[in-house]
Amino acid sequence: MKKIELAKAYEPQSVEDGIYRDWEQSGLFNPDNLPGKRDESFTVIMPPPNATGTLHIGHAMFLTLEDIMVRFARMRGKAALWLPGTDHASIATQAKVEKIVAKEEGKTKYDYGREAFIERIKKFVGGSQATIRRQVRKMGASCDWSREAYTLDDPRSRAVREMFVRMFDDGLIYRGYRIVNWCPRCESTLADDEVEYREQRGRLYFMKYGPFTVATTRPETKLGDTGVAVHPEDARYRDMIGTEFEVDFGIGPQRIRVIADGSVDPEFGSGVVGLTPAHSAVDFEMAERNGLPIRKVIGEDGKMTALAGRYAGMTVEECRTRFVADLEAKGLMEKVEDLDNNISVCYRCATPIEPLTSRQWFIDVNRPIADRENKSLKELSVEAVRSGNIRIVPDRFEKVYCRWMENLRPWCISRQIWFGHQVPVWYCDDCRGGLAADGDGLEGVIVSRDTPDSCPKCGGANLRRDTDTLDTWFSSGMWTFSTLGWPDNAKVGPDGTVEKTGDIKRFHPTSIMETGYDILPFWVARMILMTTYALGEVPFRNVYLHGLVRDEQGRKMSKSLENIIDPMDVAEKYGTDAVRLSLTIGNAPGNDLKMSEDKIAYFRNFANKLWNISRFILMGGIPEGNPARPEPRTLADRWILARFDETVRSVTADLEGMNYSRPGETLRDFTWNELADWYLEIAKIEKAQENDDNKQKILAYLLSNLLKLWHPFMPFVTEEIWRQAFAAGPEDRIMVAEWPEVPAAAADDGAVMDGMAALREIIVTIRNIRSEYGVEAAKKIGAVAVAGDRIDLVSRHAQVIRGLARLGELRVSAEGDRPEGQVAAAVVAGVQLFVPLGDLVDADAEKERLNRELADAEKYLAALKGKLGNADFVAKAPEAVVAAEREKLAAQEDKIAKLRGQVAGMS
Repeated sequence: MKKIELAKAYEPQSVEDGIYRDWEQSGLFNPDNLPGKRDESFTVIMPPPNATGTLHIGHAMFLTLEDIMVRFARMRGKAALWLPGTDHASIATQAKVEKIVAKEEGKTKYDYGREAFIERIKKFVGGSQATIRRQVRKMGASCDWSREAYTLDDPRSRAVREMFVRMFDDGLIYRGYRIVNWCPRCESTLADDEVEYREQRGRLYFMKYGPFTVATTRPETKLGDTGVAVHPEDARYRDMIGTEFEVDFGIGPQRIRVIADGSVDPEFGSGVVGLTPAHSAVDFEMAERNGLPIRKVIGEDGKMTALAGRYAGMTVEECRTRFVADLEAKGLMEKVEDLDNNISVCYRCATPIEPLTSRQWFIDVNRPIADRENKSLKELSVEAVRSGNIRIVPDRFEKVYCRWMENLRPWCISRQIWFGHQVPVWYCDDCRGGLAADGDGLEGVIVSRDTPDSCPKCGGANLRRDTDTLDTWFSSGMWTFSTLGWPDNAKVGPDGTVEKTGDIKRFHPTSIMETGYDILPFWVARMILMTTYALGEVPFRNVYLHGLVRDEQGRKMSKSLENIIDPMDVAEKYGTDAVRLSLTIGNAPGNDLKMSEDKIAYFRNFANKLWNISRFILMGGIPEGNPARPEPRTLADRWILARFDETVRSVTADLEGMNYSRPGETLRDFTWNELADWYLEIAKIEKAQENDDNKQKILAYLLSNLLKLWHPFMPFVTEEIWRQAFAAGPEDRIMVAEWPEVPAAAADDGAVMDGMAALREIIVTIRNIRSEYGVEAAKKIGAVAVAGDRIDLVSRHAQVIRGLARLGELRVSAEGDRPEGQVAAAVVAGVQLFVPLGDLVDADAEKERLNRELADAEKYLAALKGKLGNADFVAKAPEAVVAAEREKLAAQEDKIAKLRGQVAGMS
């Protein structure tokens, strides 16, 4: 037996960085270097943090959860790959750098020019990526840095161009003039799911509109109206459907056609909707179906265009004010009503969005694909989830996903910003005859994987590249396969089937995508859409959605509330393992998590508890080599091994079932409540009765395997204890140790569980009597146990009971009467317990004290009853407050009953 003495206190700050360096240098984060034959792969592609700054507590959450998954799989003998990377996040990153240069240099991007400004962004991104890498390492993330990717690096850029060309050739990518979401501040389009909605107090304007009255929240857009819509069954207007009339709002006559559409609500306003096809997605679709002309009266700069007549050049707000005043002056404004409505804003800069028509690049999500059984991208994406090929946890989000996907419109993939993947499209001016790049048709348009030297049609070299960049989600939607070598590792055969090789064959589909529920439509849906098209398979088998991290009051963390928890600061203060546990235990999929420094401090204390348990066991000595499972000799031995087996089963099943909070709770309860509080204390007593090292062998077996179970959750402290106690050499690391298995012969023994439960209950009851009667902890007292059928159990464990209940004497008999004098009595597990008080307390003084305490308790009880009897309080107070008062009432009633029992026992 070797005795090992750990330091008295665990100091994470002194060991964590060194442990991580050792892990990384070992090469074991790379599945190619893992020991043994690993036929089954386990793959997680890390959601790439935006390269715009530093990681926040939400990033720390996903790093913790994914690391738990990967470490568990690695210890289970799988070829575990966790591939890290960062996202160029085009709009967010460009906006960030624009703010920096404006503040620090007083410049705009136009002062730099496109190429120079892109270089400025790249410099910023390089610094951010270095910071992010340090922070990911600090969280203990065991990802394969040799495969690190970036959504804008050369391999990903090549993959993006390949995808664009393939989708264009298949007729899925097209250039069209459609309604888009336009951000005047970012000077770019936005996807539908990049638009946020904020409630505001607005106005509803009722305008005289030829023979109708039209209600609108945006009167300035009526300058671009070309039609009105009514419900086909609305008797008021049925005879006018198909007719035309003119209106003049001060900029000349506007020709208006009356159309019928079932989407019109006849109960809203006047039941007549003015159609502005250039500035409303709904109106645009109606216009397309009915052949209405389009008048664009708001431009990309957020100002009124020349078609707005005398309002041209005004901002939207200025035009609205002037136009409303002019309508009122002409008697064309019937009335104005206040109402609450939602305004659409840019998700990055909060600027109000202008829906407007623009010529952009789109993906047609409804077009049948020959190589995919003539199913559309939308159909393939819905089928992937509904068929069960992808499981979403929690499953309530499957409906959210399918509903969003079924309502998906053509995806606008072009952006009018400089930073990002530039659209691989060139225009031949010779073929186009001087037609502008945003003109109609595809004449002279060249879509190419590489920069063309000349026009393939006319041979001319007068080429211009499209200045637009691609939506960030286009490249990040390819993340699960572009990071694994696509397109080189996935050759498409003549029949459209894909032959996979290399990393794609080994690691794709990936095992699980863990991410926040808030980006289910942003990113998860895009990955499913892009992957089913490119590979004909799903990107992942499972989607695990975590919630948001909030403060202890449930509020969103923000600078203004001064409630932000920086994961790096608290990791340095309390240790990374404490931060990880605080982000895991109590964290249910799809639900938000409350976080506080107090919670982190609690788990810092728990890490110290594990260290101290280990220190005690190791100081007693452990066998050389890997501790084998010893034969149990006592009830406590059999109980702790059975409880450990059940803990292994439970933790393993939960981790396999993607439940990450409950196994942490299970391990905490076993470690603290069963191993430390009970078995260690019993072992101290029983060890003195044994003449060999069997107890220490059991403790060594338990500790070595308990560290393995804890390792995915608390990698640093477990690796440090393992290194000092169980490692066979410098190359022996717990991160690649075999996961504990329950022996085939192990089975729950009901008699063992029952016997140990009775023993614990007896000890706890005596402890409670000591506490209730104020017996000093150091003072030993006597007790009598009339055990009946439990006589053998109590007799054999009398020394354990005496030791843990701090008894000087314990008399055990099968039958007997209550001892005379002052006695506290209880019946537990079929055993009658009597604790003679004798001279331990002054009976009269104790009775007087109990009566005083009883009087105070009854007074407090009356106050609680009065409060809860107040109907006004119960009706108006928050439910949580009322529930808390009721809990106090129940506790007080229980206390009074016990006090009365004690008083009666002393009479």
